[in-house]
Amino acid sequence: MTDSKYFTTTKKGEIFELKSELNNDKKEKKKEAVKKVIASMTVGKDVSALFPDVVNCMQTDNLELKKLVYLYLMNYAKSQPDMAIMAVNTFVKELPSSQLAKDCEDPNPLIRALAVRTMGCIRVDKITEYLCEPLRKCLKDEDPYVRKTAAVCVAKLYDISSGLVEDQGFLEQLKELLSDSNPMVVANAVAALSEINESTPNGQPLVELSTNTINKLLTALNECTEWGQVFILDSLSNYSPRDDREAQSICERITPRLAHANAAVVLSAVKVLIKMMEILAGDTEFCNTMSKKLAPPLVTLLSSEPEVQYVALRNINLIVQKKPDILKHEMKVFFVKYNDPIYVKLEKLDIMIRLASQVNIAQVLSELKEYATEVDVDFVRKAVRAIGRCAIKVEPSAERCVATLLDLIQTKVNYVVQEAIVVIKDIFRKYPNKYESIISTLCENLDTLDEPEARASMVWIIGEYAERIDNADELLDSFLEGFADENAQVQLQLLTAVVKLFLKRPQHTQGLVQHVLSLATQDSDNPDLRDRGFIYWRLLSTDPAAAKEVVLADKPLISEETDLLEPTLLDELICHISSLASVYHKPPTAFVEGRSAGIRKTLPARQGSEEASAPEATVIPNQESLIGDLLSMDLGAPAAPVSAPIVAPTSNVDLLGGGLDILLGGAPDINSAAAVAPSTTGLLGDIFGLSAAPAMYTPPKVCWLPADKGKGLEIHGTFSRRAGQISMDMTLTNKAMQAMSGFAVQFNKNSFGIAPASPMNVPVLQPGQSLEYSLTLNTAGPVQRMEPLTTLQVAIKNNVDVFYYACQMPIQVLFTEDGTLDKRVFLTTWRDIPSANEVQYTVNDIKGNTDAVSSKMTLSNIFTIAKRNVEGQDMLYQSLKLTNNIWVLLELKLQPGVSTATLSLKSRSVEVAPYVFQAYDSILKN
Repeated sequence: MTDSKYFTTTKKGEIFELKSELNNDKKEKKKEAVKKVIASMTVGKDVSALFPDVVNCMQTDNLELKKLVYLYLMNYAKSQPDMAIMAVNTFVKELPSSQLAKDCEDPNPLIRALAVRTMGCIRVDKITEYLCEPLRKCLKDEDPYVRKTAAVCVAKLYDISSGLVEDQGFLEQLKELLSDSNPMVVANAVAALSEINESTPNGQPLVELSTNTINKLLTALNECTEWGQVFILDSLSNYSPRDDREAQSICERITPRLAHANAAVVLSAVKVLIKMMEILAGDTEFCNTMSKKLAPPLVTLLSSEPEVQYVALRNINLIVQKKPDILKHEMKVFFVKYNDPIYVKLEKLDIMIRLASQVNIAQVLSELKEYATEVDVDFVRKAVRAIGRCAIKVEPSAERCVATLLDLIQTKVNYVVQEAIVVIKDIFRKYPNKYESIISTLCENLDTLDEPEARASMVWIIGEYAERIDNADELLDSFLEGFADENAQVQLQLLTAVVKLFLKRPQHTQGLVQHVLSLATQDSDNPDLRDRGFIYWRLLSTDPAAAKEVVLADKPLISEETDLLEPTLLDELICHISSLASVYHKPPTAFVEGRSAGIRKTLPARQGSEEASAPEATVIPNQESLIGDLLSMDLGAPAAPVSAPIVAPTSNVDLLGGGLDILLGGAPDINSAAAVAPSTTGLLGDIFGLSAAPAMYTPPKVCWLPADKGKGLEIHGTFSRRAGQISMDMTLTNKAMQAMSGFAVQFNKNSFGIAPASPMNVPVLQPGQSLEYSLTLNTAGPVQRMEPLTTLQVAIKNNVDVFYYACQMPIQVLFTEDGTLDKRVFLTTWRDIPSANEVQYTVNDIKGNTDAVSSKMTLSNIFTIAKRNVEGQDMLYQSLKLTNNIWVLLELKLQPGVSTATLSLKSRSVEVAPYVFQAYDSILKN
């Protein structure tokens, strides 16, 4: 029984020699032969031809030989499952007499554990059924070493055949092991259950932790090994306490773990405590006490070897963003040491900036100035940029930061000077008309600038403050000499700077502006540059006053922190402290291959928060780790923007005289919202004298993306439903200095499969311009449960960046037009739905009588099936249907002359009830 491909790597004689030795009667000979086989297997040689001969060696009492055979079996069971089935069948045809079953009943607990460990590693579907009986016995074994090994085996078996594990009752046995007297058995049971819960296909945990179970875990925490403690703490981090008292009790029992020597235990304990602090946010005294206890262990982690330091720093970076008060007095421990590796230096620098405040800014600036004189160029650049970030973050220290930057500029070190100019530009924007006296010093270094970002920053400064620089025209003209060779970023800044200069000094710079407009519109292949050039040309030639309002408009102040993680992502990463996700600063779905389902971990809603609302759903699929999908998705090619035809200007036009004829009257206005989404509403009424029908109530627009988060792009929006079509109605405003184009949009998976029905078709959005835009939506997208259910996570892409935000859809836009029922069907359905699925609610401030209420609800696709008057009360029986075919039946009791009403709701998917109640509130009050 040999394999022909084996002889490509092993001599023919060796296979027979090994086969002979494996079948030798002497145990020592067998053991040496198996060692040779394992050695060959380890270096990559194919020794699968010896599979049956090696497996026959299992029938021995020698523990060392058994370990070697099991190692061989596990290796080839994965790579050659068919051969494994044939070989294993030789000793599992009759389970009671099989060698594997015998080993599971061996008097030696080490052999029993070895057998059950091997069973879990043989990942072959066809033989898993043979493993159930031996595994069941090992889960109840008298020796704790066997039980703890069997617990892990259940998780491995679940990965192969989840249905088999559930049918055989192994989950219940695992749950029983949580009460085991041996702490290591408890720890392994917790680890196995956690792994099973995270890999459930529907995202629902199969085993919920109760208060009684938590107490058992906390008891075992003090006695098990360090890795057992990690498993238990990770499990505790997924538990939501019943009340404040239980949360405080858990904190008190976990706090001693902060003094553990193992960094993983410390970080896992920190993770649990931060979650509990979030729950107890209302108890300020307790949270302050816990913050003081968390600081010392985190500081101690920075005394470890560099690799552990780096992991600790990445975790601390998250903690500082979530709870900056914990380490606000520990700035000195983040000061860089001369022998720190560069990856540790850069991470420490980032945390220093986050902790910078008015109290410690003097120390921070002193350190940063010293770092700026080191030899590592990347570190020096980041140190200089950090000084600028400190100036923006800590306003009282801005003057001191600027003085420090000027000192660094005087060193004349090229890369230091260039970084300083980049950050000074941001300081000018943060504090207008305050530090412009240093411009002359900056201009002295023009000749040394060779990096695009530094050159663009310097050009921006010259254009922005042209009225204060006597030779601004000469300085800009010197840049124009090599205009064609400049980076696109520099070209755009040069164009805008020259136009600013012309608007401030029109008498002396007409030739300069004509020259740059000609370069931009006629000699450039960059469409962004050409478009901006044409727009400036139009503005200057038709309405210089409007040009001033557009080009010289007040710019929005830049935000203090531009690199903070998005809050939802930060909350998720806090729940993954001490894992790879906290090092990568990405959710597990972003880097774990095949991890698409599971329970998304996130911090609980604080007490009193509006988010603690809807009960868990039973029909809408649970969501995955959604930030990871959003961050990694491809938005695709942006839709081609609508633009007006442009006539190229000629170079000899006198702009001041207004001699340029661009036929503006014949071109559509690209700034008009009508060019984007022309409205046809009311056309039939105009032609035939028909009046427009009343419309569904649409909530007012709210701010979805503020300008400081969208790098100047601000989005206000709402949702509406018209003629059976859902629309996302937005007002897009450009508060940045540059034009925005190339818009595209994509939605994350959501509870109702909402997705764009067509590409986003938005024209170029100029600085200061606002635009109304309606995006048509459909329900053909992927479905994944969100919390709250109506949450929609959106990614908007343009030429500046990709921006992410989350908004709430009013659920009434999901009510379909076919939501009416026959009276008999309504009555039958109401009776069939269990009484446990009935929820009541009081609606206040109702406007209008019963008929008006019925009409209002009909406009929003809530249909009145029947109307009765019982003892002076009007009873409206209503129905609605959601886009995902969930039916909701309602009974509205109205008392004439009274502004409150009782609403009873029945549905097989009762989790939608709170959102339907909100819809009634918003519709009836408006």
